[in-house]
Amino acid sequence: MAPRTKAVVIGGATAIILWWILPTWLAVLIILGVIAVPAVAYLMLDPTQKRKLREQGRRRLGP
Repeated sequence: MAPRTKAVVIGGATAIILWWILPTWLAVLIILGVIAVPAVAYLMLDPTQKRKLREQGRRRLGP
């Protein structure tokens, strides 16, 4: 299993457990925070940094 797939499966399991154990509003806040932090960090990058990040992702895909 790929590392990214493992992260998605673990994240999904964690979200389900949080939803079950914690009050619903708190679980929703935690899940939204986990999604919002990387999105906000990406939006704060300069255009040159975004370009470098996209190029790095393309290089990992293959030749």
